[in-house]
Amino acid sequence: MKTSCTLFAGLMLAMMATAGLAEPESARPRLSLKEKTLLKEPSPLRSAFYVNKTGLEMMNFWSRSVDNGRTWVSQVPQPDFNSGLPKNFRRAPYPGFVDPVNGALLTVVFALDRPDVESTVVEPKETGTDSYIRYRVSLDGGKNFLFDEPVIQEGVYDFKHPLEGLYLGKNAIFLGDMGCRPIRTRQGNIIVPTQMTILNGDGALENFGSGWDYYHCLMLIGTWKEDHRLTWKVSEPIAADPNRTVRGLYEPTLAEMPDGRILCVMRGSNGLKKDPNHDWPSRKWYAISTDGGFHWSNPEAWHYENGKDFFSPSSMSQIIQHSNGRYFWIGNISPVNAQENAPRWPLVMGEIDPASLMLIEDSVITIDTRCPEEPEGLQLSNFYAFEDRETGDIVLPTQRWKPGDINEWVFYRMGVK
Repeated sequence: MKTSCTLFAGLMLAMMATAGLAEPESARPRLSLKEKTLLKEPSPLRSAFYVNKTGLEMMNFWSRSVDNGRTWVSQVPQPDFNSGLPKNFRRAPYPGFVDPVNGALLTVVFALDRPDVESTVVEPKETGTDSYIRYRVSLDGGKNFLFDEPVIQEGVYDFKHPLEGLYLGKNAIFLGDMGCRPIRTRQGNIIVPTQMTILNGDGALENFGSGWDYYHCLMLIGTWKEDHRLTWKVSEPIAADPNRTVRGLYEPTLAEMPDGRILCVMRGSNGLKKDPNHDWPSRKWYAISTDGGFHWSNPEAWHYENGKDFFSPSSMSQIIQHSNGRYFWIGNISPVNAQENAPRWPLVMGEIDPASLMLIEDSVITIDTRCPEEPEGLQLSNFYAFEDRETGDIVLPTQRWKPGDINEWVFYRMGVK
């Protein structure tokens, strides 16, 4: 199986070169896949994060490592905010973000307070009407958190109406997948990229005839206060064209460029009732802010820096700002027009040009793809990658999901030098 997969990956690389996914041949430092290791169980690095501005100490929300993830000891941060909640209330913390200036550790938390919705139901429909965002802050590297509070915009807002345009019980807000990472801007603000369902003129969920929830992207913009809380403002929404993407825009991922512009790359979709034959091109979408994330350009299809388009399924992606000053994107690119969520292979990585803010075509490498004997429904998605502080590599512990809810655990390591 290893041999056939290796041979097939080589064939895929040749095909993708023809489709505009060739590996780099320029003088730019090459990206490379240094390691692909199949695991017997999920790696503890899968949702782990560094807990200080410098150093190798890491944590996830059940264990801690002081040696860059080599060994782990059990640890539940205190207080245990998830303990003692009413029946079926949900709290799902995302990997923490360390403010690179003040060192505070921010954790954003998905919340759903519906006692009548069984917690065993994955992605219930009530996510689109009742989910909201909480946050936690730690000053000691995640051992202890100061509070767990809902995000409420400054001004005349409250728990049921926490943000402009958001009315819990009617519409909802949440992060997408783990690629929705906060950033700190040069203005000193923290931006948390989110997605929000929207209401029509009658106060009901709007779907523009797609038959599915419809999303706009919204940036939560926080400013630190003396008590280590954040004062929250919101950006203008990044609104999709319902005649170009049938589910709107969601799962945004961000990076601030050297000139201060902020790039947001988002997931869209074709298909559903408005595009039953999947005639619309499957794209990732982008918008740009020049004022620290408060206002955004009209979203357009993201493309290569040379002007060429590429296809991408409806799937999450992640931008990583590397300590060497370069910007990398990980996601799915298809050699043919995708059909809604599929195919979620190959999984690729490429470099972003900080001038055009587009993906550099000849930098893109294939991390993994489907082997001939594997099902078409293979998914190489729903991941969280980060820079290894010891090596500078990008590490990606994730899963190869196959129909039948079969997870094949895997660890990838990419070189960026």
